[in-house]
Amino acid sequence: MLVNTKAKVGVFSIALGAYLPQFPSLVPEFEAQYAAFKKTIPDTVEIIDGGMVTTKEQAMEAGDRFRAADVDLVFLQMLTYATSYNMLPAIRDLDVPVVLVNVQKLKALDYEHTDIASWLGEGYACGAVGEAVADLERAGKRHAVITGVVEGGDPAVQAEIEDWCKAAQVRRRFRETNIAQIGRPYPGMMDLYIDETNLYNRMFLYTKQFDWEKMWAIADDITDEDAIRAKAQDILDTFEIEGGGTIEKVWDMAKYVVAFEQWVKDEHLGMIASHYDGFAQGKAGVLDSMLIPAFSMLIKQGTACAVEGDMKVAMAMSILKTISGTGQLSEMYSIDFNDDICIIGHSGSGDADISDKKPTMKIVKVFHGKTGGGYLTQFYPYLGPVTYLAITQDKDGNFKFVVAEGVNEEGPILSFGDTNMRTRFTCGAREFVNRWSEAGPTHHMAAATGRHIDTILKVAKIFNVPVEIVTR
Repeated sequence: MLVNTKAKVGVFSIALGAYLPQFPSLVPEFEAQYAAFKKTIPDTVEIIDGGMVTTKEQAMEAGDRFRAADVDLVFLQMLTYATSYNMLPAIRDLDVPVVLVNVQKLKALDYEHTDIASWLGEGYACGAVGEAVADLERAGKRHAVITGVVEGGDPAVQAEIEDWCKAAQVRRRFRETNIAQIGRPYPGMMDLYIDETNLYNRMFLYTKQFDWEKMWAIADDITDEDAIRAKAQDILDTFEIEGGGTIEKVWDMAKYVVAFEQWVKDEHLGMIASHYDGFAQGKAGVLDSMLIPAFSMLIKQGTACAVEGDMKVAMAMSILKTISGTGQLSEMYSIDFNDDICIIGHSGSGDADISDKKPTMKIVKVFHGKTGGGYLTQFYPYLGPVTYLAITQDKDGNFKFVVAEGVNEEGPILSFGDTNMRTRFTCGAREFVNRWSEAGPTHHMAAATGRHIDTILKVAKIFNVPVEIVTR
């Protein structure tokens, strides 16, 4: 990706201070357990270390570190029983979830030979979790619990920790990058309209507005022929071009891609939503004709690019790209009632990482429903599990995630240049369309290879956004 999105994760552990002078052996035991726990946090995030907390004062110091770092998430390791006052001062002023890691050192105690110190140190954590959650609830804090064991390894615990870290990366990406709006949304698509101030207040995402007149000139100063040639080759390596492709044929497109990449870096962009509704003449026509593959090259590098000016689906694409590596703009295309299959896809820019074979690029005379003509790109999503995510809003401006999982199956697809796939849902095509539509998702959604609802639920908890699961 073009922008650093390494999440900041607060980590601390708690134990009851009264135990330590009574059982001095617990101090090195707990220190070792805490050091081992920190090593389970993936290096995709930056650890903000709150230390081992046994008093209210230490908890306050941990909270100061977390606030100063603007953490995206907090992991709390439950070492043994501890009062909730060891926890609350550390998270009192934070607005992120607290994940209580209730991981016992031993699978089971040696009942006949266990003394109090070894019980408290190696076999007791679970008793403090209910107390901690009760007080997190009373404090209005979001929370989750992971229970498992250290002895012998626990893949389920490790997977949960890594999943939470992926979700935290989304918050960091939204806070550190901006969304570009070029032009305005497609006229009349009122489901796409958005209040940028509300977007910033609720989702941390700042909008930068750009006029098309400025974008037409974006490549005028690009003169590095080696960089243009390398990007042209990258385009040829990415797409199978109808009628054959050459460096010369995509030269102007490559100039724009080089310029767009620098623009993304300069403006700290993680998402772009654009729509052009002009006359497509002169320089405007040149850029408009090649915008779809040019933006596809940005998506390949991690910058979500949405057509029709849809900022909400750009956000959904970015979420899926961050947590899964793929994020494809989609909408309902058709229903195959014979096979009980939904045909789902979209024209415009796409994600090469979702394509099972080399995407194709072809020239069309007319962009349906839009100004001008030019290059269309068609991607061929992998067969197997697929996840759909839409972001919508209610009448008060609150955001909501709408999600579904299905399976992409082999079979005939449309071949006029638009990406599309055949998705089967457990509830059937007819019922899926009913349920999905009743959720009010807007007419766009993002698609990703694999099953990702569980991770999306974590993202939603971090953003404090409700989720409607249509089917899985």
